[in-house]
Amino acid sequence: MTKTQAVSKFDALIERAAKYQSLATENYDRVRRIANGIQSGFCKYLASSDGACVHLVPPQGAFQPKSYGDEAFSMPPRGFRHIGPIAFGLAVRVTRGTDWLRMTLICSKKGDFFEVSIVDGDSHKFDLPFTDDDHQDFYEKLYDHIIEWLDDKINLYQDGDYSSRHIGFDFSDEKVSGDGLAPKIPTTSKIS
Repeated sequence: MTKTQAVSKFDALIERAAKYQSLATENYDRVRRIANGIQSGFCKYLASSDGACVHLVPPQGAFQPKSYGDEAFSMPPRGFRHIGPIAFGLAVRVTRGTDWLRMTLICSKKGDFFEVSIVDGDSHKFDLPFTDDDHQDFYEKLYDHIIEWLDDKINLYQDGDYSSRHIGFDFSDEKVSGDGLAPKIPTTSKIS
C-alpha cells in the first residue's frame, strides 16, 4: 500500500465521519426543538395561573425545577455524538407550592418523523416545524399519565398496599437517585 492510498482511505474515513456528525447534529437539533415545544406547549395546556409549571430537566439523577439547557438531554450538544434516541426529563409542578415530578421522555427518528415516548407510557408522532395545535392529544397523554400515576398511588394506599412502584416518576426534593422511582433509560436499544 502506498502512502497516497493510505491518505486516500483516511480522507474517506474523515469524510464519512463528518457526514455522520452532521446527521448527529441534525438529530440533536431536531430533538431539542421538539423538547422545547413540548415544554412550552404542555405548560400552556396546563394553564397555570401562578408561574412556571414545566421545565426541561435531566432524564435521570437528582434535579431541581429549573431550566437545564443542554444538560436536560442524554446526549451532549457538542463533541463527537452518536446518532440515536435522545432522552430528556420533563419536570411538572404538581402543587401550588414547589413540588415537582419528573417524567422521562425518549425521542427517536422513525422514517420521516420523530416519535416521542413517555417511559412506561404512550408514544406520539412529531413532525417539524413544531406547532402546539398539532400536539394537543400528546399533552393529554402527558396529563393522563400523571393523573393515572397519582390515582394508582392513591388507590394503593387506600387499599392498604402501597409497596408497588411501576410508573417512573421522581420528585424534585428526593436526595437519593436510583430509589426505584426513576426508570432505567435505554441508551442503545430500539424504542417500540
